[in-house]
Amino acid sequence: MKRSHPHRKCSLPAMFVSLSALVLISISILLFLYRPSSNSVSAVAAAADPGSSSLPELPRFSYFISGTAGDSGRLRRLLRALYHPRNYYLLHLDFAASDAERLDLAKFVKSEPAVSLFQNVMVMGKGNLVTSKGPTVMASTLHAAAILLRKAPNWDWFINIGSSDYPLMPQDDILHIFSYLPRDLNFIEHTSDIGWKEFQRARPIIIDPGLYHSKRSGVFWAKEKRSLPASFKLFMGSALMILSRSFLEFCIWGWDNLPRTLLMYYTNTLSSEEAYFHTVACNHRDYQNTTVNHSMRYVRWDEPPREEPANLTARDFDGMVGSGAPFGHSIPENDPLLDLIDRKLLLLLTDKEKRNPGDGVVVRPHSGSKRLEKLVVTLLDSHNFRSRQCK
Repeated sequence: MKRSHPHRKCSLPAMFVSLSALVLISISILLFLYRPSSNSVSAVAAAADPGSSSLPELPRFSYFISGTAGDSGRLRRLLRALYHPRNYYLLHLDFAASDAERLDLAKFVKSEPAVSLFQNVMVMGKGNLVTSKGPTVMASTLHAAAILLRKAPNWDWFINIGSSDYPLMPQDDILHIFSYLPRDLNFIEHTSDIGWKEFQRARPIIIDPGLYHSKRSGVFWAKEKRSLPASFKLFMGSALMILSRSFLEFCIWGWDNLPRTLLMYYTNTLSSEEAYFHTVACNHRDYQNTTVNHSMRYVRWDEPPREEPANLTARDFDGMVGSGAPFGHSIPENDPLLDLIDRKLLLLLTDKEKRNPGDGVVVRPHSGSKRLEKLVVTLLDSHNFRSRQCK
């Protein structure tokens, strides 16, 4: 039976999330809520009923899209690929980029008809100084989250996107599947089994000149090493995340002192963006059970020790599709793979074919939603979800 919703229209190939998938997701939600009330049980049952007229409210994402000198063109392409009227977007070219590049990016944003109508894209007028592998990367992310918390109302998840990332499915598919998820889930790939990173990341002490200089340079290394902390447990993982609004409010407003304590600790830690949010979440009882151990990115790593992701090419296309991940990392600029993704996965339209921006509240899921559904059901399965949290 066909269901209608004022905010959603489904194409025939992916009209609904399958009944079995919704049942599994619903079970996970019930586990997540611990003590479900009769109302929550009724809501889950309604969501799992393919004949139900009740659909969950669509979420909103806030995207932080960042790049450096020479990345203005890549950010423009990313914005077009990621754009949806429901979402918010903050674009950032760091301190290494020229004012002319930032101005050019701002002019592009102003010239886009949909953006002018919905007023949901911001360009940072001043770039942060970001040192590779230094804490300034973490600081820039926190800065972006603070801006979006203040300027963009009512969003549910924060997604950080670099210039070498790219979506692997339309926003309609992601919004559709995420509408069935608890809004406080945090998708963070993490582990406490840090292995070689203990001696190359955790114990060394570094100083990032970007914190006090106006010119970019490498980090400084102290001769001394430090022991592992005793008052909290270290977690490390991917710097690519999808974080809930409630968790970021906790990190920035910090009614508990943990976020500030860890912020000071990670100021002298190499690649702190790969550990700060992970350690905050896993050391606080309110957020330990909100973590989903996946970055929601398709990444192909280099050979051991897997320190850097390998560049994706057209040979990775089938692997990307099969992963069900909504984003890919990392893809070289102007690589033919980007055109292949645009044509086969994003279904990007020509200027004449583009939807009327006035129907921005309409969501039309396609085949990508089925791939993402499969991934989400696997991640929230009872054998995977709890057993992989903060271990």
